[in-house]
Amino acid sequence: MSSFIPTQPESAMTTQTPFTEGWLERVSADLPVAQQQKLQLAIQLAEPLIHGLCTPWGEPLDSHVAAVIEILQELNADASTRICATLAVLTQKNQIKHEEIKKHFGETVATMIGAARALYHIGELAAKGHDQAATGTDQKEMKRKMLLAMAVDLRTVLVRLASRLQVLRWFAHSKTPCPVEYARETMELYTPLANRLGIWQLKWEMEDLAFRFLEPDTYKSIAKKLEEKRTERERFIEGVVQTLSQSLSEIGVKAEVSGRPKHIYSIYNKMRNKNLRFEQLFDIRALRVIVEDERSCYSTLALIHAMWTPIANEFDDYISRPKPNGYRSLHTVVADDSGRTFEIQIRTAEMHHFAEFGMAAHWHYKEAGPKGGQVAASAEEQKMAWMRQLLAWDHNETATEAPTEDKSIDVEPEHIYVLTPQARVIELPYGATPVDFAYYLHTDLGHRCRGAKVDGQMMPLLTQLKTGQTVEIIAAKSGGPSRDWLNPQLGFLASQRSRAKVRAWFNAVELQQRIAQGQTMVEKELQRLGRTAVNLEQLAQKLGFARADDLYVAVAKDEFSLRQIETAFKAPATSENTEELQTKVFDANRASVTRTGRSGVLVVGVDSLMTQLARCCRPAPPDVIAGYITKGRGVSIHRSDCKSYLGLVASQPERAIEVEWGETGDGLYPVDLSVTATERPNLLRDISEVFARLRVNVVGVNSQSRRSLTQLLFTIEVNNGDQIQRTISALQEIPGVQAQRH
Repeated sequence: MSSFIPTQPESAMTTQTPFTEGWLERVSADLPVAQQQKLQLAIQLAEPLIHGLCTPWGEPLDSHVAAVIEILQELNADASTRICATLAVLTQKNQIKHEEIKKHFGETVATMIGAARALYHIGELAAKGHDQAATGTDQKEMKRKMLLAMAVDLRTVLVRLASRLQVLRWFAHSKTPCPVEYARETMELYTPLANRLGIWQLKWEMEDLAFRFLEPDTYKSIAKKLEEKRTERERFIEGVVQTLSQSLSEIGVKAEVSGRPKHIYSIYNKMRNKNLRFEQLFDIRALRVIVEDERSCYSTLALIHAMWTPIANEFDDYISRPKPNGYRSLHTVVADDSGRTFEIQIRTAEMHHFAEFGMAAHWHYKEAGPKGGQVAASAEEQKMAWMRQLLAWDHNETATEAPTEDKSIDVEPEHIYVLTPQARVIELPYGATPVDFAYYLHTDLGHRCRGAKVDGQMMPLLTQLKTGQTVEIIAAKSGGPSRDWLNPQLGFLASQRSRAKVRAWFNAVELQQRIAQGQTMVEKELQRLGRTAVNLEQLAQKLGFARADDLYVAVAKDEFSLRQIETAFKAPATSENTEELQTKVFDANRASVTRTGRSGVLVVGVDSLMTQLARCCRPAPPDVIAGYITKGRGVSIHRSDCKSYLGLVASQPERAIEVEWGETGDGLYPVDLSVTATERPNLLRDISEVFARLRVNVVGVNSQSRRSLTQLLFTIEVNNGDQIQRTISALQEIPGVQAQRH
């Protein structure tokens, strides 16, 4: 029942069959007569076909199946689950056909058996996953989700968990060395699954056994310490049980008092997580009291605290304040006259059943952290809730069949889980195709995708993938996507993320084509004018474009006349005119509304001179600055590398004056940021979110849109240069956006 192919041992197996009448009576006693007969029929069909076969580990297959059925009976599983465990091993070589199973046991059981075999196969593949590109935690969670998604009926997961437990038991009982990988996979994949389903019996035992094989020295150390005090502890617990039972009876409280088993792995976890020594653990000696009603819980608690000394800060009332997962119980730690501490849990039978069988959805609390965040019910969670209901079903009720169907099972899944050839699990949206898979792995691989193998077979690229399939992409050495992929009617792509990548590729190709076309046209015009040595970037800025590429695109799209280039050469602008031209192109109410009116600039050697920050370069601390004495407007403060300033000083150097930043305090300085981006929906929203996140105040904005390109100029208020750089870096992280200080 584990991940195995039945094999015939070298020596013929002559062992006695484990399927005796006494065994059958024991494992089917809780089932209605009709279901007992079906289970007996399944065993009669399976027994001659599996007798003499072994698992790869060497365990006799019939003994393995018998033990798994016993585990399922202890878990109160229904007849269909036990039949599935009996016959699932036979479908590997089709010893019993699907039609025959369906004839004898119905469609539900036949489907369960097929799903169980698929789970075994997927488990084998997932166990081989060693992809370093994914984090270990992510891959473990993906594997758990994939196994659950594979289970159309979650009872097949229960069969798989019971089989895994039996293999671990066999390793321990036979003293056969357990492979470390097998034990680690149990701890990472199967015990969390048992935890999620709330099957504590399986979880705790699998944890202890896997821990025993993974860290034998630590396991033996803790086990030895427990064993050294076992006789004393058992005698102590027996005395407490007897004393407490008698005292409860005297006050009229009906109760069931028993020792509570403590698992070695949970002891190890508590010691590790709380940094405690073995001697510091309070709950090595532990009892559980089950009473009739909630009122009796508190009466019992009062009696216990009167009989023994309660330990401070070791009392939890999960009845009046249940855990976020719904768990309810009273926990207290007390000490006797000799100072020996022991833990007692007090709950009703209903609370106990709720906790033991996972009806409290305990996995939300354990895996979501102390806050136990509840999440919206998904198809997976609905299936798990149905599984818990099934485990809580009472076979002795009048119904002859357990709940076999729930509407939640028919919920269309939101995701599928497929594997790479290296057994890495990938989560994709429902309906995803091999092209979606390729784009998930890498954008370039998606562009070059030309074919795909699904489970080793060549399949069309528009094939909808299913959970558990292994996908291999066949890619060209170069090239790009097909425009057909963007046609929703053809069904090549199900993921919006993939569609966006395809559209971005075609937009980039179109942009490069226009840039090349426009550059050729501009260069021909410059050749005609005899201006081939001109700096194209400076020419573009002179004509009102942020970059030369923007000029080329505008020319290629007939949005800018080449005659304006000739006009620009015939009437060159002065420095002051250039500043005015730029202002007209980008101006958007540049006046700062938050400034105090004081620039914080000191003019070296002169007192009480009026200063103003130049709008052409918008200086802000800690920019290196320089001053220029204007006519009637005081000293204009520029960045030292400002082109307008350099032009003015070149013509009138006597007006230059040395300045420096003084005490700027919390003053806000207006700064211009030039943003260029490919035009797309929600562009302005994405940029605005950056400003909002960084708490940057925008006091002005101007935009120019020329079909595929958008040019924006933002005037923001900042305290210093570091804030400017953070803002630019954040804007650059938006796809397709280029930002710089203007």
